[in-house]
Amino acid sequence: MKEENNTVTPILKPLWSAVLAVALAVAGLITSEFLPVSMLTPMARDLRITEGVAGQAISITAIMGMVASLLVPSFTKQINRRWVLLAFGLLQILSNLVVAYSPNFALLLTGRVLLGIGLGGFWSMAAATATRLVPKELIPKALSIIFGAVSVATVVAAPMGSYLGEHIGWRNVFLIAAALGVIAFIAQAVSLPSMPTGKAAKLGDLLKVLKRPYIKAGMWATMFVFIGYATFFTYLRPFLEVVSGVNANTLSTILLGFGIANLMGTSLARYLLEWNIFRSLTIAPLLMGIIVTGLVFAGQITMLASILVAAWGMVFGVVQVGWTDWLTRTIPDELESGGGIQIAVIQLGITAGAAVGGFIFDLAGTKGVFLSSSIFTLFAALIAMMAFRKQARRSLQRSPENMSVVL
Repeated sequence: MKEENNTVTPILKPLWSAVLAVALAVAGLITSEFLPVSMLTPMARDLRITEGVAGQAISITAIMGMVASLLVPSFTKQINRRWVLLAFGLLQILSNLVVAYSPNFALLLTGRVLLGIGLGGFWSMAAATATRLVPKELIPKALSIIFGAVSVATVVAAPMGSYLGEHIGWRNVFLIAAALGVIAFIAQAVSLPSMPTGKAAKLGDLLKVLKRPYIKAGMWATMFVFIGYATFFTYLRPFLEVVSGVNANTLSTILLGFGIANLMGTSLARYLLEWNIFRSLTIAPLLMGIIVTGLVFAGQITMLASILVAAWGMVFGVVQVGWTDWLTRTIPDELESGGGIQIAVIQLGITAGAAVGGFIFDLAGTKGVFLSSSIFTLFAALIAMMAFRKQARRSLQRSPENMSVVL
């Protein structure tokens, strides 16, 4: 049997244009994934379905993203990474075109399936791609640019979708997303170098990683916090419209505030994680649960609801960065396999959150959805607290000089 060549030529000069192109593609994929969040109401009305059913457009994307993140690295290991990334870019464009011209919900879901494949496949390879574009000492900077695109997409997607959807219609918003995908595709085609395959993660490696200490607990906590995120964010617009009674312009402002606060949270995360990563990842989901509960009981006060939504977005920014940081500290020798698992877990959480949220929405309305979100995030905090107590103690035994960091 022919052995796979695992040697990758070291990069001597950083290819920042390629890094930016990858970041642009990631931002486009994340934006496309969450556009339905801010347009559930008009989409449901146009397609003659309930908002709960419309929310499954997010669920199906997350399901396919989960599957793709686990299978793509193994199934494409013989293909030059440049062509794989470009293929996923084409899937993003095609997906948005299918959604924009869908005459019914079934065809719309088909388009969202294509997006899920592109999203999961591309995102699972993004970090590994960064290591092929810059020298070793610049990898952290490259990763910060690529992962920062997620926060930028969070800032842009919801308010842009809400505002443009009211003025030009939700279908035209997806056409704009397709156009942005074309720009990202061209940028990658021009800047990405040839990237012959190196060492690819195998399915067996994923199972070995799950047997590592603390990984299972960390992944469970990650999944529950993202279930809480999906149940909250997917049905945020209906909540603000029904409970808070906001109009389209106010809704766009609130969603923009959420995005800006989330970006601030990702920036703040660096300092909190340096202070104490274990406490940060325990307290953050706890605060998320408390804030959502506050919204349930005080959401009718528009100003207070706006503040609470922004606060939730900021705290969630810490969670987004924190779990990736935790993974790099816990299994630094298996980041590719661990990253694939983490992305799959996040997509599973989003899938479950949107599905459960849709079911609860049709039964108990937005307040019921938000209470379930609170329960999920509080459960994540409990799992993190129990797991991190042991991990922090073990870290102290290994590195007593770092007591101020882990205690």
